[in-house]
Amino acid sequence: MKVLLISANTERINLLTLPYGLALVAGAVRAAGYSVAMLDLRREVDPGAAIVRTVTEFQPNVIGISVRNVDDQCMERPRFLLADVAPVVAACRAHSSAPVVLGGAGYSISPAAALAYLGADFGVRGEGEVVFPALVRRLEQGEDPAGLPGVYTAGRSSNAPRTFTPDLDALPPPAADLWPVADPGDADVWIPLQSRRGCPIECSYCSTPGLEGRAIRARSPRLVANEIARLAHGGFRRFYFVDNTFNLPTDYAVELCRRLTAERLDIGWRCILYPRDVPETLAEAMAAAGCMEVGLGFESGSA
Repeated sequence: MKVLLISANTERINLLTLPYGLALVAGAVRAAGYSVAMLDLRREVDPGAAIVRTVTEFQPNVIGISVRNVDDQCMERPRFLLADVAPVVAACRAHSSAPVVLGGAGYSISPAAALAYLGADFGVRGEGEVVFPALVRRLEQGEDPAGLPGVYTAGRSSNAPRTFTPDLDALPPPAADLWPVADPGDADVWIPLQSRRGCPIECSYCSTPGLEGRAIRARSPRLVANEIARLAHGGFRRFYFVDNTFNLPTDYAVELCRRLTAERLDIGWRCILYPRDVPETLAEAMAAAGCMEVGLGFESGSA
């Protein structure tokens, strides 16, 4: 079985985003024994031609499409970004008979509606590293993927509830295909990393608890530091922790920073902080580990 994974995102709203989530799924699919190709449409001058070329040359048996955003979050003149994904699905349909499977954060916010709107065969809501290879296996064996956790099937009103992976260390690392497309010398490129998933804070505007759950699940600080060290030795110097609350839990964040400091890496990184719990010990540990910049969320208008 050959699996083509397409990152449909072409936006450059805030920063150049590498398809980190899709690379995690690619790593899991490859670890399951399948042949994988990745296509990042953000890098293509002509996305439509790139899809036709890749589908024709690779001849996939399954096509997975990652949907990153529903809209551009501009309240004055919002753009509905799922409309830009529809031609991606249509191009795959026109040049391949392979089943089309949707996934990604944008898809997972409204999975049933997005599946119907985009006209794909299946969708995976939430984490795909375990479920998507299982879906591919069922398709390979001629079985129905319906009933797998978080899998939505076109034309069906009932779908199995999703599950969250409790042990993130058990998941394969991102496929190495992601890094050759990133130029270490480009100041706009920040390598994405995720050390934790889930958020217990129920901010009314935020989709993270709905996507990742409310229980924080963390990777081993040692494994995270080792991954950064490996990439740093490969020439990358700028990293971005995409964890929504880097400082929660605080003791974990301090331990991760100390691990990074011990690696003695010439790197800089940024992260997102929940502004309520930032003790001085954590701020000092972050600075010592190479933190250059934080994004602070203002969760309410209260002083």
